[in-house]
Amino acid sequence: MKQSKLVAALAVVGLAAAACGSKPVSTNSGSSAGASASAGSAGSSFTACMVTDTGGIDDHSFNSAAWAGMQKAQSDGKATVSYVQSTTANQYASNISSLLTKNCKLIVTVGGLMADATGASAKTHTSQDYAIVDSGSVPPNVKGLQFNTAQGAFLGGYLAAGYSKSGKVATFGGLNIAPVTVYMDGFWEGVQYYNSKHGTHVQVLGWNETTQQGSFAQSFTDQNVGKQLTQGFQSQGADIVFPVAGGTGLGALAQAQQSNGAMNAIWVDTDGFTAAPQYASVLITSVLKGISDAVTKAVEDSSSGNFSATSYVGTLANGGTGLAPFHNFDGKIPASLTAELDTVKQGIISGTITIKSKAQPTG
Repeated sequence: MKQSKLVAALAVVGLAAAACGSKPVSTNSGSSAGASASAGSAGSSFTACMVTDTGGIDDHSFNSAAWAGMQKAQSDGKATVSYVQSTTANQYASNISSLLTKNCKLIVTVGGLMADATGASAKTHTSQDYAIVDSGSVPPNVKGLQFNTAQGAFLGGYLAAGYSKSGKVATFGGLNIAPVTVYMDGFWEGVQYYNSKHGTHVQVLGWNETTQQGSFAQSFTDQNVGKQLTQGFQSQGADIVFPVAGGTGLGALAQAQQSNGAMNAIWVDTDGFTAAPQYASVLITSVLKGISDAVTKAVEDSSSGNFSATSYVGTLANGGTGLAPFHNFDGKIPASLTAELDTVKQGIISGTITIKSKAQPTG
């Protein structure tokens, strides 16, 4: 399947994210607000600081991707970057507050769960620039970085339905929140669209968009729960799993790898082939989310005096979401299926295919 240059670039960013996770920068003991760290070499007097969600800097997913974007801004000479790590939701406000005393010209918060804490801080400190991943803008000083990953996940669901041998595929989330369920909705809709085009009856275990009922790990870090959920799906006959759960999803990949070929997986946010290479053998593809590029641009815009609280929404059209290369599965995916995926992608971009998920960001 042909990939755009922008989508291919996202795969490279996934490698950067994995690198920053497997070889972390020097970390100092943080306050009760969590551990903090800075990137290796200062590139600018402009300082940009990031607060992770509870998944941590090495989640091989959205926190890692955001940190890779921060590091890219530093390597471009636009900023000196650092992060503070949250281990519980109770630390969001204190972590953000701690950065206000460190001359951070831009504070980047990662995850919609930090929207309230970010908004409260921004309301009090109106001259401070903020950017938040997976939440909308709050003028005049919070820039929202959002992604319509239902579009990329629709392609993932279509691919899963076309590649499944058992006629059953599965998905689960970390928490029942819009940045998670938007993926699950898109995946579910992609399977239904494949069924409508081919007269098949591929089932989705773990989520039903119509009822908004499904399986959630209640964690973005517990790999054991991810593995247990995937074992349950496998016992019901699923042969492809799509975990939308950050680090918890690594447990799903571990179970797929131990299934002796009974299960494969589709990763989320970053290109799992490079972000979690130990599981490359079971990864068909990944549904990409262009967090790294969006964070880099937010940092560099703020650094150059071009900060704006106008929301960014990543789509298939602008390269903010899509599918990663098939890597080890490149020769296994039928050419007819890859051609259909290209057609479906163009249909979504043109609007002839309508995605119905109510979790899609509106800007």
